[in-house]
Amino acid sequence: MNQEAMDPPVPATLLFIDDETNILSSLKRLFRPLGYTILTAESGAAALLILEQTRIDLVISDMRMPNMSGAEVLEKIRNQWPDVVRILLTGFSDISSTIAAINRGEIYRYIAKPWNDDDIVLVVRDALERKHLLAEKQRLETLTLRQYDALKELNASLENKVHERTVELHAALEQLKKDYFSTIQVFANLMELRKGSMAGFSRRVAQLCRELAQKMSIPESDIQTLETAALLHNMGAIGLPDNLLDKPYIALTYAERVEFDKHPLRAASALMALDPMLKVSELIRHHREHYSGAGNLATIHSDELSLGARILLVASDFVALQQGLFSRDKLSTEQALNMISSGSNTRYDPAVVDAFLNMMSHIGHFAPVAQEFQLKSSQLREGMLLEQDVLTANGMLLLLKGTTLSAHHIRELREYEQSSGEHLSLYTHTI
Repeated sequence: MNQEAMDPPVPATLLFIDDETNILSSLKRLFRPLGYTILTAESGAAALLILEQTRIDLVISDMRMPNMSGAEVLEKIRNQWPDVVRILLTGFSDISSTIAAINRGEIYRYIAKPWNDDDIVLVVRDALERKHLLAEKQRLETLTLRQYDALKELNASLENKVHERTVELHAALEQLKKDYFSTIQVFANLMELRKGSMAGFSRRVAQLCRELAQKMSIPESDIQTLETAALLHNMGAIGLPDNLLDKPYIALTYAERVEFDKHPLRAASALMALDPMLKVSELIRHHREHYSGAGNLATIHSDELSLGARILLVASDFVALQQGLFSRDKLSTEQALNMISSGSNTRYDPAVVDAFLNMMSHIGHFAPVAQEFQLKSSQLREGMLLEQDVLTANGMLLLLKGTTLSAHHIRELREYEQSSGEHLSLYTHTI
């Protein structure tokens, strides 16, 4: 450490205590030229009075004084001003008193009389230097502790801000996912508007795909991909002529069937340019491929068909059979299930068929029933949660199940009813 750092920042103040004026004079003559501020007291009581009024750095006290000994004075100073450095002047005959002073006053050093000037100057300089170092150490420790507390508080604040930001980002991400899926559903709904009998087709297929995939313990991320593929799996049919869309599949000529069967390839090609849709496009591309491989457009083996594509084919055919898209007659649920069962191991993956039949046998038996209310649009209030999708009479999707109604939603629903003359079916948990 350099000398500048070691020296006290201001001249030290020394207090000499002795009942002999010649001793005090000698000490003043010795230390005043060294730049110190010198004060003197001829008794312990006078010294204590000075200490009460003035900041003192170091005290040198004689041991033998009337009324109050040096040991007593230094003990009082230790109790009231512990930072003051305490030095005792004593004779060799006062060894027992010196020991008592050391113990009671916790003095820094004792100096025997008569003293050596160089020695006493060096002792005082060392004592003041040590005092300065201890004070600096205490200052740095206090500063470090204060900085630590400030850093700790800052860290806590940052952690709170990070947590708050993480919550905000999570909420934004969830809203983004919800908006993305809502957009997919709206797009699927727009595709189906071209042909009234197709209204709601993709949504029903998507719901069956999700339930079947959950039953088969497929990871949620893959289920979301499958659900998106189910909503968009017929988008390739947009470019087909009306005469193909207006006929059931069984009524199509061979050439028409070949043309119709290409729609999964068209849909996949339209989506493959979008990186987030690559897996979706692959599911759509292969969802009409037969498990046995017979009649497949692509030379693909059953083992190469993804489980999602196999699930999508079963769900899509099941809904199509009931909507009369295969034959001129709409099949009942039981008839459609029998058709799916008869195609096991040829058109359909037998594991998927078994899981599907098992699922359909339990639908409605163990599902929890939540209390819901059907309302008129005039009864809707902000904050209500939709229990079912809001659909028009021809199957067009207006609002999704799970939507929390806002004033804008309510206004749009009422305006739709007024312009169309149609009364919507609105279900909510809350009245």
